[in-house]
Amino acid sequence: MNKNNVQAAQRFLVMDTATATLVVAVMERGRVLAEHNMLAERGHAEYLLPACADVLQAAGITRSELTGIAVGVGPGSYTGIRIAVTAAKTLAWSLGLPVAGISSLEALALGAYAKGAGLTAADLEPAVEGGRGAAPGPVEWVVPLMDARRGQVFTALFEAAPGSLTRRLEPDGIRLMADWTEALGALWSSLAAEDRPSKVTLAGDIEKHAAAAEALRPLLGEALCVAPYAPEGAFAGLLGAARLLRGEQDDVHSLLPNYTQLAEAEANRLRQA
Repeated sequence: MNKNNVQAAQRFLVMDTATATLVVAVMERGRVLAEHNMLAERGHAEYLLPACADVLQAAGITRSELTGIAVGVGPGSYTGIRIAVTAAKTLAWSLGLPVAGISSLEALALGAYAKGAGLTAADLEPAVEGGRGAAPGPVEWVVPLMDARRGQVFTALFEAAPGSLTRRLEPDGIRLMADWTEALGALWSSLAAEDRPSKVTLAGDIEKHAAAAEALRPLLGEALCVAPYAPEGAFAGLLGAARLLRGEQDDVHSLLPNYTQLAEAEANRLRQA
């Protein structure tokens, strides 16, 4: 399928099983037709395809009316990521559709930002096609967190503002939480006061990492927000639709989960612990 055909695509199925929450959405360009969010723990393999069928039925369309598939490729649960990626590749191949991978962390960040800013997926719909959604506002940082055990998190850093989708500042990776908050504090301190974000939100799997996150409080003060957040299909849908509408797609055979690797220095520290 050529680039022009991908850009003309209208209806997309988007899924992500990188966390304990299984999310699926059906999009019509940047509009959410239906979504399904379910705390599935270890049941992703059992529930994913029925969830896809449910959202398609809720949206009033059939598989044959889909024109693209998008999937969260992680990082996150190794087993969970494989389930969604395999399902997305199988559907794309069998239906002859383009498939696009999205960052599960970016979807988490976008949803957490929107929730904190009081925005809905509909508010961000124009941004999917390169326009502006809500009125422009102050820039914020969003730090998505997924627990990776042993004091580690899957994380990244994104910039967010009311009228647009997230913009990446740091890559997805697995990091020691204590080192990561120290690095974030150093980055904040390196900026002139007028260039600092108005708010820094650490969101996601907070329960085990709240103390490390709060270590930023003396430096950031009221600018720091620490909040639990579970993924939502609508925001994965926005990112997936944006990629497909830009004509971006991955090879259906070579699309792989992003498991990430510890930096060598961090891996050595863990081995010595």
